[in-house]
Amino acid sequence: MATRKTGSDVDFDAIGIGAGFAGLALIHYLRQEGLSVRILDRAKDIGGTWNWNCYPGAATDSESYYYCLTFSKDLLQKWSWTKRYPGWEETQAYLKFVADECDMWPHIQFDTEVVEAEYLADRGCWRVTTDDGETLTCKYLVSAMGMISEPMIPKIKGIERFEGPIFHSSRWPRDLDYAGKKVAVIGAGSTTVQMVPVLAETAASVTVFQRTPNYILPAMQRPMTSEWEKEIKENYDAIVQKCRSHSFGMAFDSPTGRTVADTAPDEVQRVFEENWTGSFRWVFETFDDLLTNPEANRLASEFITRKMKEQVDDPETADLVAPDLDEYPLFAKRPPLDQGYLKSLNRDNVTLVDIKDKEPLVEITEAGLRTTRKDHEFDIIVLATGFKAYTGALEAFPIRGSEGETLNEKWRKSSDSIMGTCVAGFPNLFIITGPQAPFANLPTSIEQNVIWIARCVQKMEREGYDVFEPRIAAEREWTKHTADIHNQTLMARGDEVNSWMMGANRDDKAPRVLIYFGGANAYYDRLDQSADAGFPELEFVKFGC
Repeated sequence: MATRKTGSDVDFDAIGIGAGFAGLALIHYLRQEGLSVRILDRAKDIGGTWNWNCYPGAATDSESYYYCLTFSKDLLQKWSWTKRYPGWEETQAYLKFVADECDMWPHIQFDTEVVEAEYLADRGCWRVTTDDGETLTCKYLVSAMGMISEPMIPKIKGIERFEGPIFHSSRWPRDLDYAGKKVAVIGAGSTTVQMVPVLAETAASVTVFQRTPNYILPAMQRPMTSEWEKEIKENYDAIVQKCRSHSFGMAFDSPTGRTVADTAPDEVQRVFEENWTGSFRWVFETFDDLLTNPEANRLASEFITRKMKEQVDDPETADLVAPDLDEYPLFAKRPPLDQGYLKSLNRDNVTLVDIKDKEPLVEITEAGLRTTRKDHEFDIIVLATGFKAYTGALEAFPIRGSEGETLNEKWRKSSDSIMGTCVAGFPNLFIITGPQAPFANLPTSIEQNVIWIARCVQKMEREGYDVFEPRIAAEREWTKHTADIHNQTLMARGDEVNSWMMGANRDDKAPRVLIYFGGANAYYDRLDQSADAGFPELEFVKFGC
């Protein structure tokens, strides 16, 4: 039996990978438990997603005042947002503010890429290797890398031949000058919807190559007024609780107690129109059955596509940008929020190309893109092709568990976990918003995950445990539970339209259940119940002395 004593021969009690929202939350909550914490990040600055995604127009799709950490009432009062949906610069500035106010910088090590992490079973700890050859050990290893951080680079013939700048949208060059340039954007999801209106202002031309159209909801951006801010700050306790109690972690007024099935057709349209005020609120504050009742979903889809087409002058382009109602239901793909994209399609310098049916993409050439119809010449090509969601960052380098198996190997066919936080065969490894966690307002989910982690660590440290072993039976139970719920929703059709929410956009793994759709609030309750019961999903071990 190993003889290691807790914390006696490791460099840090906990090492976290990623210095975004999750990394900062981890510092706060584990520091409260008296642990030594080191956060590693390959970036040069704080922010995580909001450091990497600096493309023109990058912004949150959650409203600013609840897209934040809530562990300090003082910070909630001190910070002032400038608008409904902050851009990447403002969101990154907020994270720097949190790090400043809470003295978190000494715990963060930048310019440090983790290239391998291995569980040392004989010592009951993790060894982390960085790109410069440094090795660090820790009792607890925590992934704070995020659910959409590993870019999905498409396998397009000739991608290496293009002579101009070509890059994934989440790796936008800070010094790129696109004014007066011909820009190609491959992909038509949320990033493209945010990016194109800004690019089109100064680029010579912007051509969007679209595979699958999206149901696009209005953002309806507006500035934060002093009156609105005062109302928010006077009611922050209620807002935080509203997020904690909502099925998607948002500060929305739902459920409404109203269904399409029980409402007269004219009244359905009136409610749809009355609530067309921006954000995902429209989905959740109109009717409670839009995501479960196919007929209700179709009525909502019809309303959205009609609103979309009203903003596009050219009938052919309008038909192209809006989904066919028979193609897939609302929310089988994650809908973008529009801050000018649909209107930008009316500009002379913006073109939408259908690469699914009318003009499939053949290859990338030295000068641009070749489709089945013509050669397109470009100065810049942007790959707005999404991410290897939920698991990609955890599969990008070897993370080896107690039997030498990597997460990538374990997840060949199914990305199983226990509540998205732990994986059987990987002792003392925590994941923040991992596979089979909810798709919800991320700061809310992050904080709930980290609270659960901190409570688990607290139990281990107070009771003298060295290792937790995630139970395979608990992993199987959660995986089955997640799949059963998923199959009851319309989101189960995501694999038909290459939805990243099922990993169906990836060409290296088959689609699978990645998201818990039983409600974020129910999930948060499950975390609390687990902690209150002493973490029955885990087996705790004390090493001999």
